[in-house]
Amino acid sequence: MWKLWPVRAACRGCFTMIFKNPEWLLLLPVLALAGWALPRLRLLQPLRIILLLLLTLILIRPQWRKYENGLDLMVLLDRSSSTEDLVDKGQPEWKKLLEKSRRSGDDRAVYFDYATEVIRQGEMGAELYARNKNLTKTSMAIETALALASKTKPTRVLLFTDGYSTEPLTGLAEKLAAQNITLDYRLIRDKEETDWRVAKVSAPPRSQVAEPFLLEIDVRGTKDGPVPVTIYRDGRELKQMETELVMGKSTVRLTDRVAMPGAHKYEARITPSGDSHPGNNISQTWVEIAGGPRILLVTKYLNDPVASTLKKQGFTVDVAQLPGPVTLGQLAGAKAVILNNVPAFDLPNDFLRSLDFYVREQGGALLMAGGPQSFGSGGYFESPVDPLLPVSMELKTEHRKLSVAMAIIMDRSGSMAAPAGGGMAKMDLANEGSANAIQFLGDQDLLTVFAVDSEPHEMVPMQPVGGNRDKMMSAVRKISSTGGGIYVYTGLKAGWAALKDAAVGQRHLILFSDAADSEEPGDYKNLLKEMTDQGTTISVIALGTRSDCDAALLEDIASLGKGRIFFTDKPAEIPAIFSQETIAVARSAFIKENTGTQGTPGWFQISSQKTDWLPEVDGYNLSYLRDWATQGLATKDEYTAPLVAFGNRGIGRTAAVSFPLGGEFSQMIRAWPKYGDFLQTMARWLMGEAVPAGLGLRHELQGTTLNLDLMYDQTWEAALAEKAPRLVIASGTGGEQAKEATWTRLAPGHFHLSMDLAEGEMTRGAVQVGPHALTFGPVVVGGSTEWAFDPLRLQELRQLALSSGGGELLDLDQAWRSPPARQFTDIRTGLLILALLLMIAEALATRTGWRMPEFSSLLASLRALRLPTLRSAVATAPTNEAAAEAHRRTLDAAVQPTATAESPTAPPPVATAGALDDRASRFARAKRRP
Repeated sequence: MWKLWPVRAACRGCFTMIFKNPEWLLLLPVLALAGWALPRLRLLQPLRIILLLLLTLILIRPQWRKYENGLDLMVLLDRSSSTEDLVDKGQPEWKKLLEKSRRSGDDRAVYFDYATEVIRQGEMGAELYARNKNLTKTSMAIETALALASKTKPTRVLLFTDGYSTEPLTGLAEKLAAQNITLDYRLIRDKEETDWRVAKVSAPPRSQVAEPFLLEIDVRGTKDGPVPVTIYRDGRELKQMETELVMGKSTVRLTDRVAMPGAHKYEARITPSGDSHPGNNISQTWVEIAGGPRILLVTKYLNDPVASTLKKQGFTVDVAQLPGPVTLGQLAGAKAVILNNVPAFDLPNDFLRSLDFYVREQGGALLMAGGPQSFGSGGYFESPVDPLLPVSMELKTEHRKLSVAMAIIMDRSGSMAAPAGGGMAKMDLANEGSANAIQFLGDQDLLTVFAVDSEPHEMVPMQPVGGNRDKMMSAVRKISSTGGGIYVYTGLKAGWAALKDAAVGQRHLILFSDAADSEEPGDYKNLLKEMTDQGTTISVIALGTRSDCDAALLEDIASLGKGRIFFTDKPAEIPAIFSQETIAVARSAFIKENTGTQGTPGWFQISSQKTDWLPEVDGYNLSYLRDWATQGLATKDEYTAPLVAFGNRGIGRTAAVSFPLGGEFSQMIRAWPKYGDFLQTMARWLMGEAVPAGLGLRHELQGTTLNLDLMYDQTWEAALAEKAPRLVIASGTGGEQAKEATWTRLAPGHFHLSMDLAEGEMTRGAVQVGPHALTFGPVVVGGSTEWAFDPLRLQELRQLALSSGGGELLDLDQAWRSPPARQFTDIRTGLLILALLLMIAEALATRTGWRMPEFSSLLASLRALRLPTLRSAVATAPTNEAAAEAHRRTLDAAVQPTATAESPTAPPPVATAGALDDRASRFARAKRRP
């Protein structure tokens, strides 16, 4: 291979050209000799000369590469949890060294920060970008650098990392080679420290009720010795022990059995002393306990008559007794969920959010039963459950019974200025929540709003909402955070001072506060006693979780104030919580009066038998039938409101029974002879039909990869050939990130899917086959992959750098060295096209007799003087100086110009090329005569 290096051009930059097969250059003298010796071939004509040069150039395979001067250095900084502190400490010195060692003014360094996401330093919003630091996505960072690399300038990638990526680097070697980019890296881990970790928690994904199964916990460490291990099931301690590490490893084995169906979370924690990286000391997994079709009943009644009645009729009923825990895992395997007079604020937000995916995609069913703490009165308006129900809970203004005076105490401390996403701060979302409360109050209601830091600031004085609504909403939306903390007692006292003199039937106070920054509680207990003694209730909306430092104070305020407590660590949920609380207080829709009933034909959609309905109910929740729903029973009062309504949502079913099924206001209902038959009919409709035989779904989690296999027999072949099974997967505890996935058909009767899961993110799913659904999950990658420090990942990085021509950089001076120029562009295609055009031009010239005017006369002269063959030329060559001189005179005479009218004294004309050719041919014929 020949290489021309470098070829300087007038433009700014460098050109490099190589010949892949230079041996074909030897063809040029051969062609020149053939053109001279064989004139009949006419190889010395200009077009043919150019054509031959092009064909020779094609044979030697020329390739070229152009790039600008200088070098682009893509610097990737690992800012994941395990390395961020080291990067922050070393970055100033690294930048200084790289800047100092630049080799020309055309060299440029571009810096990127990465963890779970990648962002370029200096971009707008980069400083405020909230990165997830629990993963190290080195592959994504390198691909980002490759995507932004210049196509006309040499590029190198320099990686500052501990070498332990949380994702494989598969396929990067080919991409680096394709772009001729070299990868270097610099390891920035501290010296080896003592570290222990929970490498894995293993358990079968599914087990039967009361069936024993094995739980295994793998513990790894850099130092042998005893390590304390604690195992939890569903957040409760199951067993505590010590395990002895030998040669850096140990395995703890535990046998467990569970009598409660559903999915249960197992978690293992180690607590060694002197551990350098506690972030990898916890790991978890889920086990589903299969117990057949069942109903999950969530209730506050101690002996709920719904549970006992359904159990007598052969249903399997799991009772979640509040205030006990209600978990997302209890939905696994349940065919229906019944919420029996339980308020929304008593249920975890994750559980409420998960019901939408459970019903629409997993084919589950939901029934809400009435009572003073259900429907709108229970705070379900605009909750995640609201769109599922067949009735609307927004109470019309003309149906209001009582007016209310409300005081809203707003936390405007420094923590409220923190960003909450979407370009909004926490304060902005809290303000929007207050505006929602104002919107749902009636014209006759009274309202006051205080913004509190170290003292109260009256933003809206106590006044009727009617006529002032827009002005009030505008005022609360202007509240801004001013720093400091919130003085709780001061805010409560100001709100009570405005409420105590309000001449209305109901008084209520809403305290919005940060669960981690609520100060100065003062003598709040006596203040709350005074307020409740005079009929005032107090609810709390707490931004944070129950584990925050001031959460207990806020819970106590809500308890002593006979109100509700809402916790949320998602600021985006604040406006909806304000709406729920306002509806529950100001638009209480529970009718505490005996009301007549009337059946409707809609009942026959779920039952083939006519029912003798009870003539009256003790009370009911006022609501309105949605367009897509059907009612089976309605009231006889002025509202004609639905008492029993039902409908389909997605592939699931929902129902609403607006009268109480237990507790207060249920005497006549429980005495109804058809009470058991009614519950049985509703339960059977909710649970739907069983999935026909011949279908099976298996799921398995291997590391971070979830494998799903759908198996079916010949009875399903035709149906699945006509319409493939639909696979829907939801990520996150509430299933907010639901998406449809694509199967791979491995063989007849077998669909397969493999997908990577994010660490710590719960995943659930369903395979929909017609009206049926096969469900799986929840599953979760329980280990802390960011702190796993898998040595295979470090070895993978070393191999990748080596294959690209780079390696580990101990001296940053070497970061600017130019990468080897290995990527060239083949230009034969363009040359072939040009050669084809020249061949066409030459053919046309031959056909038409066209000659290039600037060379025709000279060529004719040369042809006239050229002897037929080399041998004859030698034989007739002049032998002495006199003869040579005579020969030259003859040539001079032959090339004299032709005489014209303007030049009558010109020498005789020169013979034309045709004439000379004709004379030569006559001479040749004469020589051949005998």
